[in-house]
Amino acid sequence: MKKFVALAAVVAVTALTLTAVSIASTRSMGVSARLTAGAEVPKQVVKEPMALGQFIGTLRGNKLSWKLTFSHLTGKATAAHIHFGRTGKAGNVAAALCGPCMSGVRGTATLSARQLKNLSNHLLYVNIHTAKNPDGEIRGQLSEK
Repeated sequence: MKKFVALAAVVAVTALTLTAVSIASTRSMGVSARLTAGAEVPKQVVKEPMALGQFIGTLRGNKLSWKLTFSHLTGKATAAHIHFGRTGKAGNVAAALCGPCMSGVRGTATLSARQLKNLSNHLLYVNIHTAKNPDGEIRGQLSEK
């Protein structure tokens, strides 16, 4: 009986600890990026200087809910991604957002521990691609709000 009580106590403490960790990890945080042609890397030959975009998201734990709006691109948005990379450097895709994309698109993404760390260190950016600019037409560095 003593072993059962001791085991029950360990299970209860473990459950409380996991609940506390879960609650702490589901805090809500805003993220955003202002996308412009001037921020694109490398600089595009064919770009529309009036092209703009906005990425707004809410991070709860590792779940990112987001909305992407844009205008004045050189053509239809063929894809949008979150990429790894610091300001001024191109990087690999971290998460696909949409493809093809319409302005006002919403979605969700689950971020890995690596992606969350990069977000905290301002090492993620949002990029919108078009046929004329397949490597990206507008870009914006993600930051916490």
